[in-house]
Amino acid sequence: MEYLVLALVLLGVLLLGTLGLVAPKLRRRPPLPETEVDTRAEEDLAGPPVEAGEADRSGTIVQEPPVLYPPETEPPLVAAPETVEVPPLERPEPTAGRLIRLRDRLSRSQNVFGRGLLGLLARDRLDEDTWEEIEDSLITADVGVEATREIVDRLRERTRVLGTRSGTELRALLAAELVNALDPELDRSLRATPHDGTPGVVLVVGVNGAGKTTTCGKIARVLIADGRTVVLGAADTFRAAAADQLTTWATRVGAEVVRGPERADPASVAFDAVRRGIETGVDTVLIDTAGRLQNKIGLMDELGKVKRVVEKHGPIDETLLILDATTGQNGLEQARVFTEVVDVTGVALTKLDGTAKGGIVISVQRKLGIPVKLVGLGEGPDDLAPFEPSQFVDALLGTEPLAPGA
Repeated sequence: MEYLVLALVLLGVLLLGTLGLVAPKLRRRPPLPETEVDTRAEEDLAGPPVEAGEADRSGTIVQEPPVLYPPETEPPLVAAPETVEVPPLERPEPTAGRLIRLRDRLSRSQNVFGRGLLGLLARDRLDEDTWEEIEDSLITADVGVEATREIVDRLRERTRVLGTRSGTELRALLAAELVNALDPELDRSLRATPHDGTPGVVLVVGVNGAGKTTTCGKIARVLIADGRTVVLGAADTFRAAAADQLTTWATRVGAEVVRGPERADPASVAFDAVRRGIETGVDTVLIDTAGRLQNKIGLMDELGKVKRVVEKHGPIDETLLILDATTGQNGLEQARVFTEVVDVTGVALTKLDGTAKGGIVISVQRKLGIPVKLVGLGEGPDDLAPFEPSQFVDALLGTEPLAPGA
């Protein structure tokens, strides 16, 4: 019996020792991956694979699973193209009768030419003092000393001989003398028509601050209003804004602009503009040049170069000088120097609505023999009008003459 108990104890110790050696190894064994799970029993139960649309063992029709596309394979969203609105082309106002339509813009000048002068002439007694006042009024209006003396002398003589006393008659006499001083026989048409297969070439010059680029854009509108086709040359390469400004004016009326990089040779841009005008067969090439002071020799020489280079295509038909009416007699010196360099053939007088010195029109023509062809009477795009002496004087004097003794 004792031997049996001892044998059982030894057997238990042996079993415990064996378990102690095997347990660590069992703990260190890694778990089987999920992919290694034996699925043969499930496959045996399911049977062979079933194609989409067929019935399995249970009689259920197998449906084809939906195809899910990853996000990167979905067709990209195409943005709708941006709609760029093209502004409609503007139709400039006809130039015929434009000066009369703008007569109210001359109201500031009427103080001198209109009511002031007519009031003096309508006095009961036209003595020496009155005639001196009339003379002073005309000189103040920038008519010029020489022209003023001629106007007053002729007016005194006609008043004395005719014995004129009524306000209507005095107004008619004054208007006739002013129109005569403006030399109505001068040719004031813009020479901008094509000839010999080449377009008419108009060169626009002027000093800084005269409103040259703006006026150049308005001149393009005048030409287009009269039925011409136009190419503009942005030869003012010293100011980057000048070419942009000219482009804006051209876009409004459907005209083309030829421009170069900033600080490009102005003569080269002007040459290219005329060449483009020849290629496209337009009626007129309008060239805007940089503003310059008339006493800067280098700048004036450069303007002469522009003229010479452009004339390789043919003669320049019109050279318009842009003058600021508010500069008064200083404008005469500007006109004189520019005429010597580029042979100015016409004047466009700007800002005439902002001064009471409209007599500068007479001064320019008498001193230089250059006709005023265009006058600017406001800031609107169509406020540039062809100049016509009788309409101009009529607008300055107004429609209601003063009665004698007023």
